[in-house]
Amino acid sequence: MIEVKEQPDLRVQLGQLCLPNPVMTASGTFGYGAEFVDFVDLSRIGAVIVKGISFLPRPGNPPPRIVETASGMLNAIGLENVGVDRFLREKLPYLKRCGARVVVNILADLVEEYAELAGHFHGVDGIDAIEVNISCPNVQKGGVAFGSDPLMAATVVRAVKERASQPVIVKLSPNVTDIACMGRAVADAGADAISLINTLIGMAVDIHQRKPKLANITGGLSGPAIKPIALRMVWQVAQAVSIPVIGIGGIATAEDAVEFFLAGAQAIQVGTANFYNPRATEEIIEGIAAYLRSQSEVSLTGIIGGLRYA
Repeated sequence: MIEVKEQPDLRVQLGQLCLPNPVMTASGTFGYGAEFVDFVDLSRIGAVIVKGISFLPRPGNPPPRIVETASGMLNAIGLENVGVDRFLREKLPYLKRCGARVVVNILADLVEEYAELAGHFHGVDGIDAIEVNISCPNVQKGGVAFGSDPLMAATVVRAVKERASQPVIVKLSPNVTDIACMGRAVADAGADAISLINTLIGMAVDIHQRKPKLANITGGLSGPAIKPIALRMVWQVAQAVSIPVIGIGGIATAEDAVEFFLAGAQAIQVGTANFYNPRATEEIIEGIAAYLRSQSEVSLTGIIGGLRYA
């Protein structure tokens, strides 16, 4: 096979969202972007997905909130964030000056709050898309996560779509019995794209103190340990829906990203890897291009969903 010398076309189209490459940052692992400017060019990343934003500021959970695990980490940060007003006033202007494409991840405890948040961002210059975190507990339904029930998830999506002017990406929880059913539910409700997976619920125990290592007892498991599960779920959802799918879960190298593309993802998000390799996003962009050249592919679209079964 002759290696292509030209730079492959890495552009991706996620509904109305057009990105120069398929590599994004996963919400909650990249702060508000400014924390990483000494390591990466924010304008070069496909999109910066900022830390989840709620209507009012949230303090998060008490420490300890992070525990390292075998091939991953548990976090129980608790969706700590500055709130929508401070984000728009202090965080977004900096991202705009850096030339970053910005996706705002939103979270809420009520359907009405999701809609209100989407309305708050309606028409705001510099916000390219909204990602909806449906792993939050629905306080009107006894704390059951919106993302655990297809009807509740669809209700949130419809409410956000009614108020949003930007493309809407829905982030799925893996803590469900049928991920394809969840994907179809949010797609039918009007989602422009789907991202998955969010973290898996996990726990760690200190055997010497006989106590949970996290003050919150449980937390979200992320990192290389969850990649096989994430790949399987992305593959299932990509076959079940006709809208773009964004892969998340244990992606640390270009090779990891390519696995997700072959499974059907049109873009990917880098999460835990940012903590131990702050240049991971740019390295993955470069690695994807090198892989495509080695495979004589002129564009990324040539490998998406290209998994061979025989």
